[in-house]
Amino acid sequence: MPCIAQRNRPLLLQGTLNHVPAPLRKTDLPLRGGEPHESPALRFTEDGRTKTLTLTAAEVAQVTAALARYEQAKADLDAQAAEGIARLRDGRVARGSTQR
Repeated sequence: MPCIAQRNRPLLLQGTLNHVPAPLRKTDLPLRGGEPHESPALRFTEDGRTKTLTLTAAEVAQVTAALARYEQAKADLDAQAAEGIARLRDGRVARGSTQR
């Protein structure tokens, strides 16, 4: 049952956490003290297009942790791939092949 298994997996997200300026109207200036307002957002690529998903304040910590988990998983996978290449090359050298 894939649905049940996925509930136990930690959230992984690829993208960047940004703060995007909210639209500012002249009528909003007195309410905001003249300061521009920014909202946290997740920027990611989907189907070759950059998308932005505005986040609530409560989601920021969860998204930050999910982005860090993705980066760690990618680093681990990259290290395993590099080890695989090294082992393949070592096997060729051990057999006496000069190709690399």
